[in-house]
Amino acid sequence: MPTNFRLITIPVSHYSEKARWALDYLKVPFQELAHMPPFHRGATKKYGGTSVPVLVTDTGVATDSTDILRYLDRLYPEKLYPTEPDLQLLSMDLENLFNRTLGVHTRRWGYSYILTPKLLYPRWTLGVPFWEKLLFPVIFPKVESIVRESYDITETSAAESYQEIKCVFDRVSQTLADGRKYLLGDRFSAIDITFAALAAPILQPPEHHTPPPPLELLPDRMQIDIRNCRATPAGEFGLRLYRDNRYY
Repeated sequence: MPTNFRLITIPVSHYSEKARWALDYLKVPFQELAHMPPFHRGATKKYGGTSVPVLVTDTGVATDSTDILRYLDRLYPEKLYPTEPDLQLLSMDLENLFNRTLGVHTRRWGYSYILTPKLLYPRWTLGVPFWEKLLFPVIFPKVESIVRESYDITETSAAESYQEIKCVFDRVSQTLADGRKYLLGDRFSAIDITFAALAAPILQPPEHHTPPPPLELLPDRMQIDIRNCRATPAGEFGLRLYRDNRYY
């Protein structure tokens, strides 16, 4: 069994939260090595990663949030993924939808509103080395430009991404409409972790690793989007997962 688990993260990264949640849920002792952009690149590059999260152990490395969950699923008897063929198909479909659409657009939606030093400083610097905090004012203008270009942040990006998020929430609400407790049925799984973690930017759950600010401190339009998503069956489900299944 591997030992010395280290998770390289950006504190507020929802993909990092996905991996962090799985480790906490399985009660795997680990050390979190948090970095703010762009310093995370140096921390992950030496392990072959291009972004966060990266999980490093004494026997190997996993360089993607889904790879990390699959790796943990192989290691521990409590399974994160289903073994039934029919549930495996649904699991893959939803996991791909959340990874490729929900996570991409909650990030773009969030940065469309909070790409300011005041709002980003507490999110990017929680638990990072002290010298990174000191350099935040110096590097922020450059990193802001990179973020805007990388995630195509424009005057319309928040509204565009909100529509994509809404479509995913509609799909989740439909899946839950038969009264099931979790997305794959009666058992909590990696798919629930993936949905709740990647939806967190637009749900702002109080139980999140990076404590969200009071809603009234956020831009007005952002507050409206958050409240609208929270009020859906999918939003209520995501918030319940954080209340009932987010173990530290």
